[in-house]
Amino acid sequence: MRVLLTGAGGFVGREVIPLLLRSGAEVHTLGRSSIGHPNVEHHSVDLLACVDARLIQEIGATHLLHLAWETGPGFWHAPENLDWVAASINLVCAFVRGGGKRAVIAGSCAEYDWTGEGRLEETVSPVLPATLYGAAKASVYAVLAKAAPGLGLSLAWARIFFPYGPGERPERLLGTLLEAARDGGVAKVSDGLQRRDFIHVEDVAAALLAILTAPVEGVLNVASGEAVPVRRFVEIATRAAGSADRVAYGAIPTRPDDPPLIEGAIGRLLTETGYRPRFTLTTGVADAVARFGLGGNINKVVKGPVRTD
Repeated sequence: MRVLLTGAGGFVGREVIPLLLRSGAEVHTLGRSSIGHPNVEHHSVDLLACVDARLIQEIGATHLLHLAWETGPGFWHAPENLDWVAASINLVCAFVRGGGKRAVIAGSCAEYDWTGEGRLEETVSPVLPATLYGAAKASVYAVLAKAAPGLGLSLAWARIFFPYGPGERPERLLGTLLEAARDGGVAKVSDGLQRRDFIHVEDVAAALLAILTAPVEGVLNVASGEAVPVRRFVEIATRAAGSADRVAYGAIPTRPDDPPLIEGAIGRLLTETGYRPRFTLTTGVADAVARFGLGGNINKVVKGPVRTD
């Protein structure tokens, strides 16, 4: 299996590479900057400037895992989302021309309608994104899903929910909590009553590899399958980091349009790929806290075994 990977230096991409290598895959990364891994061949390309179709054809990858996208501050409504629509479609076309047959692309739970009951299932829940980011992702899937049969392409679309883990940026929830814990500050959060489906980034990577190597097509949710109150997530993280007394709940107002529940049904993921999560919420958060350098020995922080079933 020769895999072409984009977004290799990103939050999820960093966790995917070791899994791909352990699976025996030959890994080629595509992007502006090399990750510097000795067992990965990097090809320097600005995907938003152009897609070098000849280079991609020369690589001759059999599998494509496309993770690259705009995820910086303000990404929900950033105009760069439009650029990624064109770049993603062009990339897939070049991949197919080079003989590629199997593609897995990272979508988002933001493609769904978040105004409903909140339990989101691939074949039932309507697609009605509230953000440009969600609309851009949904449009790429809509186009590629129609084109795939004619291209001879096996396409799977992974709608990722709320990943967390080591290396998280400071502006994200866990990053905010851990930065405050390290610096002795107070973490300002909402009341935390809304429920979200959090999944450890290593479990996201494992799910993507399982999808890539399984004979499954169409949309699959990549989630834990169980939403929890954001407040519970905060409590677990700050207890593990030793900063539970330095959280200001309600300091950030809850938006009137903030959905009370976003949870992913993962029946397809579990039954059609053989994927099984490694982490529970408690063990996953403890892992991230310990790898951030807080909370001491992870075995003292984690209560209960790491899930292996």
